[in-house]
Amino acid sequence: MEKHVSFKDYSIVSCGILYRELNYLRDTGFLNADKILYTEPGLHANPDELKLQLTRKLEEARNHSWKIIVVYGKDCHPEIDRITQGEGISRVDAEGCIDMLADSKQRTGISEGEKIYWLSPGWLKFWKQIFKAWDIGLANETFPQNDTAIILDSLNIFSEYSEQHPEKLLELSDWMKIPIEPYTISLERLKGLLSDCVVRDMEKKIEELKDRWPIHSAKPSMLAELEDLEEKRDAAKEAGRKK
Repeated sequence: MEKHVSFKDYSIVSCGILYRELNYLRDTGFLNADKILYTEPGLHANPDELKLQLTRKLEEARNHSWKIIVVYGKDCHPEIDRITQGEGISRVDAEGCIDMLADSKQRTGISEGEKIYWLSPGWLKFWKQIFKAWDIGLANETFPQNDTAIILDSLNIFSEYSEQHPEKLLELSDWMKIPIEPYTISLERLKGLLSDCVVRDMEKKIEELKDRWPIHSAKPSMLAELEDLEEKRDAAKEAGRKK
């Protein structure tokens, strides 16, 4: 039987840059969260606004679920841990959105020794918003030192843009002054990071149950509760192993 993890009783608060990926996981049945809330994409370039919007979305999420998973990386804001602290809140263990789609080892393999500027499909859509504070001088200093830009594409969005909006791809490539290429990935890394948040919560609850009463003196109903929780934890671990 296929192992799975349930996100029932959780809400998700994420940067809008990953809305296509997370909505896909919801629509295909993996991410059965009570609610998925998004901040505006690309706010890492505006720390004050990111803090404001993220705080508001966390408050809104409390109206739907007590437990919340935050899909923001440690590099997205210098105070991300303080902003997301609180009972029932956990955050995915990643550097940023690119790392949520492919970890450093995967990216090293994909790059094959070339210097890459990494993009996600969300960056393709919102690049003008993300780079709105950049002038052409900063762009020329940053992008051309890379061999190419690679979009980590799990949903064939590059082909969609190539067919429907080729001028937008050309505009971004011309602005960056490097070619843009897609690289097909799976969403197993992101699924694993989300599953890990549930696993950590379960492990915390298991330890709390064990501390509450010694195993040798526990009632059968208590032991059954513990065993059920451990089985669910193990299933969640297995579901996230492919990250």
